[in-house]
Amino acid sequence: MTGSLTEIWLTGDTAAPMRRVTSARLLAGRGLEGDRYALGGGTWADYPALEKQLTLIDRDDVAAVARETGTDLGPGDTRRNLVTTGIELPGLVGGWFAVGEALLFGMKRCPPCTHLERLTGARLVKAMAYRGGVNAAVFVGSEIRDGDVVRPVTDAEAAERGAPTGPDRPVPRAV
Repeated sequence: MTGSLTEIWLTGDTAAPMRRVTSARLLAGRGLEGDRYALGGGTWADYPALEKQLTLIDRDDVAAVARETGTDLGPGDTRRNLVTTGIELPGLVGGWFAVGEALLFGMKRCPPCTHLERLTGARLVKAMAYRGGVNAAVFVGSEIRDGDVVRPVTDAEAAERGAPTGPDRPVPRAV
């Protein structure tokens, strides 16, 4: 099962509008270069470091939520960093995966919050409850760009790329 990266979004400030870029750099241990969480800020900055580095959401889920809520919700409005298609994101929680050459670990599902409702003015919590995407930690950074392949990575391949294994392997959180 592979998918692709369709959009990249970031913002340097907590509640500032997201801006779309066609390429960016993922930084190991930090997230998306220039994004609020990689800069040490963001609404959820106090959450555990591995849970706030990066967020991903499925393009089709965003479109479904927009239809259900009767809004013009777009991927950037969800405040998630990476928009994907063709891969089941919840299935990546608890495992390694790649976006282009970057190596990530799926930390938890990313349900929406009332902060998102305040920023968009739309009632999204219920509609996005199981379609809010996932949070991921970056273990091997790389330049990423629209069209990059998103794919699961075996523990063996992750270990070959320097990922922690055994008792040092990340532990996902159920949400």
